[in-house]
Amino acid sequence: MKKLLLYATMFVCACSLSISSADAKKTKELTPEEKGLATINKRSAQSFVGYLACDELEGREAGKRGGKIAGAYIASVLYEMGLEPLFDSYYQPFEAHQQYIVQRKKMRGLKVDPDTIMAYKNYVHQKYEMRNVLAKIEGKRKDEIVIIGTHYDHLGIDPMLEGDQIYNGADDNASGVSAGLQIARAFLATGVQPERTVIFAFWDGEEKGLLGSDHFTRSFEHMDQVKGYLNFDMIGRNMDDDPKNDKHVTFFFTESTPTFGEWLKKDIEKYNLELNPFYRPWDKPIGGSDNTNFALRNIPIMWYHTNGHSGYHMPDDEVDKINWNKVVEITKSSFLGLWKMANEDF
Repeated sequence: MKKLLLYATMFVCACSLSISSADAKKTKELTPEEKGLATINKRSAQSFVGYLACDELEGREAGKRGGKIAGAYIASVLYEMGLEPLFDSYYQPFEAHQQYIVQRKKMRGLKVDPDTIMAYKNYVHQKYEMRNVLAKIEGKRKDEIVIIGTHYDHLGIDPMLEGDQIYNGADDNASGVSAGLQIARAFLATGVQPERTVIFAFWDGEEKGLLGSDHFTRSFEHMDQVKGYLNFDMIGRNMDDDPKNDKHVTFFFTESTPTFGEWLKKDIEKYNLELNPFYRPWDKPIGGSDNTNFALRNIPIMWYHTNGHSGYHMPDDEVDKINWNKVVEITKSSFLGLWKMANEDF
């Protein structure tokens, strides 16, 4: 396993964008935003998604071998970039438990809240050991935080399937993880300390009930300092598999924070981004992804999502189905949005 992780780190290093000495001179003339934007590229997206969605990771099921390797890979990339861990290490381990109901011969849903876990321990139950991967860039204002989050787990393997048995999850959600990692690197490339602290969160257990973000929002002692949250979940394919939707993305945002939508419109025009967003203001953007646990705490939300397709939660959610230009353009637009979230009033 150590050899696999070492190879993965070397592969990312080799595939990451390098700036030549000639390009370095040009970057001196760029704004911090433009410096960060220049590091976001297709090659890195392919590298990150290609590794996370490979068969050897066995569908990245939370609590299983493949999921643990995926988390270790993400931590190794953050370390290689030079980001600080949020806590003593990049990992925030947690347990999720579910009780077996004899009368109905089924399991209750997995829970992470301590009171329910304590009650379940009195009965026959299952325990999953999971871990979020968390890093930070400290801001000038110590009491203000923004968070970018994306889940890295998927559905694992179904040995009863005929043919392909691995739920690789290239779009769901290796595509979102690739964006999170590229944006982390872009923030470092700006050469500027942001006003607010930025936390880069890679959630475990999303597919089992938004568990990683649930645990974080219950346990993080500075939740009252979180000013905004940006979420990715599936940003790499065309809605309904239709080629006409090659630039489509749904941009959910908290209705009481219209600035988020205005930022995106201006950035698309300013940087000629190849996106055709459907703007979806929502009083409380909940349901379906980790943004829920932040919206329920009245934290302003940005959420990028490219909607449903035939590969959703199916074994054919494979790398060769990814629209790479879409992933890159969404990553660029969200970097710009997060940069403003970290530095401007809203």
